[in-house]
Amino acid sequence: MENYQNTAAIITAVEVETQAVKNLYGNWKKILVPGDPQEYFSTLIDKGGKEYKIITAQQKVMGMTACALLCAKVISRFRPRYLIMCGVAAGISKNVEQIYGDVIVPNVVWDYTTGKFVGPNDAEIRFGDVGFLPRPVSLELDPELLKIIRSVQNKSDNEFKIHIGPMACGSSIVANKKLIARQVLPLFPTTVALDMESYSVVYAAQNSSDPAPKALVIKSICDYGNEEKSDMYQKFAAFTSSNFAKYLLENYLPLD
Repeated sequence: MENYQNTAAIITAVEVETQAVKNLYGNWKKILVPGDPQEYFSTLIDKGGKEYKIITAQQKVMGMTACALLCAKVISRFRPRYLIMCGVAAGISKNVEQIYGDVIVPNVVWDYTTGKFVGPNDAEIRFGDVGFLPRPVSLELDPELLKIIRSVQNKSDNEFKIHIGPMACGSSIVANKKLIARQVLPLFPTTVALDMESYSVVYAAQNSSDPAPKALVIKSICDYGNEEKSDMYQKFAAFTSSNFAKYLLENYLPLD
């Protein structure tokens, strides 16, 4: 891990995701950083008789701004080789069947909320008296990481159902299928999921100073972004997401 100080940093947005990550391993130790109110924790994992250090931290609040700040601090302070976000997301694919707990690994993350609000007659996307002209921005994930993900999809030891495709990212929780149908899917029809942080994780990693980490977003489906949205499957989705990250770290991601 030349120039890197830690193997991986796992970022979460809410408590149910944090607890799922901490349940992966024991002996988490709190890291005190003078002058920084953020709580960080670390543990060691064993792979092939060698120990590797993992950092985890949870955002103060949900959303892209808090995520970007936390990612920037984690990269600067701990210099991880991998910056991983685990957690839950809404499955919104029109092309493939998705069920609760399915794992989403985006090949592209994009912000569907960037754009301009105009009058209803000046835009194809309209919500009552408000029109919206989208100006989406997108980022591609590291091709070598995606190659690894694709290689494990059909491995005999893989117990996870994995969907690879674009992930839309926005600043609000969505429980409205009309918004998805009007504002998200027309722009990236192959989008498989929706969340509130993924774009920030990749942006922070790709725009950090050297040595820059490789960003990996791993989210699992807990709802479908519609009016029936609930928190019922969040714990299960957080479990599958974090355990897929563990599976990759312990078996397939290069750590040296």
